[in-house]
Amino acid sequence: MSYRSLLVHLDVDAHCNARVDLAIGLARRLDSHLVGLAPTGIVALPSVPEGAGAVGELTALAWELMHEQAQQAAREFRQACLAAGMRSHEVLVDVADKAESLIRHAHCSDLTVLGQADQDGPWNRAAQGVVEDVVLHSARPTLLLPYSGAWESIGTQVLVAWDDSREAARAVADALPLLRLAGLVRVISWKEPAPAGISAIADMRRPRLHALQQWLRWHGVNAEVHEAGTEIPVHEAMLSQAADLGADLIVMGAYGHSRWRERVLGGATRGLLQSMTAPVLMSH
Repeated sequence: MSYRSLLVHLDVDAHCNARVDLAIGLARRLDSHLVGLAPTGIVALPSVPEGAGAVGELTALAWELMHEQAQQAAREFRQACLAAGMRSHEVLVDVADKAESLIRHAHCSDLTVLGQADQDGPWNRAAQGVVEDVVLHSARPTLLLPYSGAWESIGTQVLVAWDDSREAARAVADALPLLRLAGLVRVISWKEPAPAGISAIADMRRPRLHALQQWLRWHGVNAEVHEAGTEIPVHEAMLSQAADLGADLIVMGAYGHSRWRERVLGGATRGLLQSMTAPVLMSH
């Protein structure tokens, strides 16, 4: 498995240039085609007829601004790719809902690069919704970059969160192109305090960890495997371990489902999306 095509989200966010620079570096490192996608987003129209004329004028102005911002992001992406000497790249401006556009275009890419929603940003709730929708519905892995900190490269020191679930197995398989290039891969299975009577179930993870280690070795990845207990939430333990390791990539399964219009994320997934301090590759 290799990443032959990378997709990066383009917008006018203050962190977009850093996101594009990392995507360019990753594409060059992996000899991949790079697609920059600038979705315009859509304008939600009110259902009440009062003031329809004024609403129409405001809507037209909003559409004009959104189109111009998408075009600006596309122009800056082209300039960055040309300056970096990228041989294979393209840029798309898509008049569509941002999450739907990213999910649809991810179908024909191997990895989608997004930025974490800025917790203090004015449009935090909408940006967080886009990230959650892409993570839950994309058919491809999603690489999320923290809104704080600078990441010139990723994947030299990798922390893999493992619980022997379908989501975790999917994430590890999706991350193989990066794991093969890593200098260190450490797989950790965290055990939270368990109710009495099910400790034997938790003990079943140990042989599964060694099976994973063997599978990774067959794919050219030499990984350390560890079990660890934690009295704190798993996402906090994960971030603490990543800091100790100096990890520049965390790999984990994304847990959750959509219930009608409500996004229902697992605790560790939501916690990491909100407080991540290192790039995270997630698969659902």
